[in-house]
Amino acid sequence: MTARLLAILVAVVTVFGALLADFVIPGGADQHLRNDAWPPHAKFHDAQYIVMSILLGALALLLLVRPGGATPSRIRTSCAILATPWLGLLAAFLFPGTAIQDPEFDNPSPLGLHPQVLLAAILLAVLTTAAALVARENHVNSVDRRTG
Repeated sequence: MTARLLAILVAVVTVFGALLADFVIPGGADQHLRNDAWPPHAKFHDAQYIVMSILLGALALLLLVRPGGATPSRIRTSCAILATPWLGLLAAFLFPGTAIQDPEFDNPSPLGLHPQVLLAAILLAVLTTAAALVARENHVNSVDRRTG
């Protein structure tokens, strides 16, 4: 049950996070879709990321909240789906010429990480915890079945 709740929490953040940060909340939107310095094609790809995050979060949420959503398979699948946009954010650093923010902006955060990187690390840790809880529960249940 804890694993499912952790995954639901990450799903809700994934559904709303990019939309709020890149389009709705003024400080973030000014650096993204409402940034006049960004060319239309860059804005297109940010909008694509926002929609992708909403769809992946909603898909995982649907798997988790519909009847029978607490099965280990659904929780693991949901964790994998939810990890996709956050791993994508981190993997974007591997491409030449990319940066987490434009030079004219400064987004300090605790631990010296950009807020998006910090959020991605936290959410991936929560998903890893959820997956580990499911694996542990499966192991305990399989041992109980063999010894019971």
